[in-house]
Amino acid sequence: MRHCYGSFTRRELLAGSALAAGAWAARRVEAAVPAPAAPSSPVSIAKVGGYDEDLVAHFERMFDQLGGLGSRVRGKTVAMKLNLAGAAGRGRRLGVPAGRSHWVHPNVVAALTTVFGKLGAKRVRLLESTFRRNYGVPLEDTMLNDGWDVSAIQNAASIVEFEDTNGLGTGKQYSRMKVNTRRPFIFPSFDLNHSYEDCDFFVSVAKMKNHEELGITLSMKNLFGITPELLYGAAPIPEGASRSVRERVFHYGQAQPPEGVPAEIDPKSSRYEGWRMPRLLTDICGARPIDLAVLDGIEALMGGESPGIPGTKLGKPQLLIVGQNCVCTDAVAMAAMGYNPRASRNEKPFILVKAGHFHPQEQVIPESGTHAYSDNTVMTGEEAGIGTADLSKIDIRGTPLKNAVYSYEEHRKGEAPA
Repeated sequence: MRHCYGSFTRRELLAGSALAAGAWAARRVEAAVPAPAAPSSPVSIAKVGGYDEDLVAHFERMFDQLGGLGSRVRGKTVAMKLNLAGAAGRGRRLGVPAGRSHWVHPNVVAALTTVFGKLGAKRVRLLESTFRRNYGVPLEDTMLNDGWDVSAIQNAASIVEFEDTNGLGTGKQYSRMKVNTRRPFIFPSFDLNHSYEDCDFFVSVAKMKNHEELGITLSMKNLFGITPELLYGAAPIPEGASRSVRERVFHYGQAQPPEGVPAEIDPKSSRYEGWRMPRLLTDICGARPIDLAVLDGIEALMGGESPGIPGTKLGKPQLLIVGQNCVCTDAVAMAAMGYNPRASRNEKPFILVKAGHFHPQEQVIPESGTHAYSDNTVMTGEEAGIGTADLSKIDIRGTPLKNAVYSYEEHRKGEAPA
């Protein structure tokens, strides 16, 4: 007797159900298989007394400790994203050049350019996004205004170029770069200045410092500045939204990117920047992977990312840290700063004190919490499969970590032992 269920017999339905059950069970088994371990890569630490030391020799030694970079650089275009927070060429602040506090130091950039030139790089391109109101001014002019010897850097390799990446720059269109991690958190891809795609070896050159909203700003955080404000700020500003492009689109999610630019995966996800930003940074690093992370901790700001943050102080960790995996490198740097690289939002440096008048009230203390916090960017990087934040799995070379620790919390509070 034929029983009809649509166009199937009862026997066919039972057979199909069995297959479906088997497929469901297979999916359960597949889901139960743990994700592959996040990769690890050696990290080199160097103790450096000051910016007048032979930084070229330091970097050559550190690159050798990583296994050498010549084969990856020779005949290639090397792009370096600099950390010039608030780049507007304002000159000195705190009574010292910005390179000694919150910008990467000119001597570090000159030394890196020299080493890449000696390794045979075809071209070295220096990149940073200046403030929108300063857009159109050549990047090298911004650097000149803050005391950089730009000509020395230009002569450090055969071809040295500068590009302000806050818009199209010298390109005719933006490059769409897809997030290539286990899974994107906030955005599936980003539209970026052509220079971030038009390179063979990409370097994040960052200052080793704290951050008011994220706890730390290292090689991964440095990539936030690759997002072009002249593109992401093209959409109308919603009423009551931040006037800052990056805050309203990325930090707070108050606005979506303009039409035609990749939008958020889930516009209903948390709007709290302490949740959003570590995941957004991980997405950016997944879209434009870092081939080399360089952290300037010879002198650095403690307590915030710029001198305008209340409670900041100058510190002298006397460190350079270099690695080919940004998560591993940032994890080692966190440990050198006296922090647990696997710290949660309820531990320093991720328990935050925000300047209330600079932030919307809901961004100071979220509804679901009792204090301002940020999640740990190196841990979201590990979750995405970029690299491990487990120190026991990272081969640390050069200066032993125990000899490199400079507690930012203790030094900022004046509690460090003499």
